[in-house]
Amino acid sequence: MRLELLETEKQNERTREIDRVSTLRKLELMNAEDQLVAAAVQKILPDLAKAVDKAAERLAKGGHVYYVGAGTSGRLGVLDASECPPTYGVAPDLFVGIIAGGKEAMFKAKEGAEDRAADGQEDLKQVLLNENDVVFGLAASGRTPYVIGALAYANEVGALTISLCCVNGGRISRYAQYPLEVLCGPEAITGSTRMKAGTAQKMVLNMFSSALMIKQGKVYQNLMVDVKPTNEKLVSRACRIIAACTDVSLEEAQAALIANHQDVKCAIISLLGQCSYEKAKAFLELHHGHVANAIEELRLCTPLG
Repeated sequence: MRLELLETEKQNERTREIDRVSTLRKLELMNAEDQLVAAAVQKILPDLAKAVDKAAERLAKGGHVYYVGAGTSGRLGVLDASECPPTYGVAPDLFVGIIAGGKEAMFKAKEGAEDRAADGQEDLKQVLLNENDVVFGLAASGRTPYVIGALAYANEVGALTISLCCVNGGRISRYAQYPLEVLCGPEAITGSTRMKAGTAQKMVLNMFSSALMIKQGKVYQNLMVDVKPTNEKLVSRACRIIAACTDVSLEEAQAALIANHQDVKCAIISLLGQCSYEKAKAFLELHHGHVANAIEELRLCTPLG
């Protein structure tokens, strides 16, 4: 494959003079390119929705999500994976970022690591990948051998495979059951895929993991109700969430949090359903962690006067 033909490697005619204009104009040119990204992402939303739904099915069976990539793409996968536990209160191994070259590659580029397809396969073997898991391959250029190796192995195992690239007809797309291609065009600085391509990947990963967590019941209304109040800041956030959902004072919210064993979801249900912690927890478990469904059935079972 001739790299110069890839959209991510082409020279951008709109920014040819970026080295000769004022600082403000440089920024304006880059900002203008960035504004193209959201529109490009919008075009793949129907395909992304299908990938989310299929991934949710695997997670319901006890599966995990493995982001696999090299360089910027790999770092973005690690970033998204590492932010899910504190945001949604999930186990640290539910989302895992795997980067070519290992943990050191997060901080210092290991350019040659991306060229070894066998390493992608071996890294997934190390996590004992199985058919309930999801492997999400990331490569802006759509051609990274490390990612291809990982996706090929994931298909052999029977795992769900998703890919994301920023070129048309990316090679990694052939190895994914759900290929996503965000065509945001040449970079402002030729070949610098940490720019628009990186932004596109970050946007897609944000939506992918967030939508998965919403489907897992980690969000009520638009609030992170599975937050774990493990420090002063998070206790304050938990109380604000409870107060916002139930229209009680912060003092009442804090009392409910204590009475419900620091469980934000149960505090909300007990207040809105006027019930004990035990009953709130039982209804929450019955509805697999979905607060809205638990409250609805609780109210049907116990009409409030």
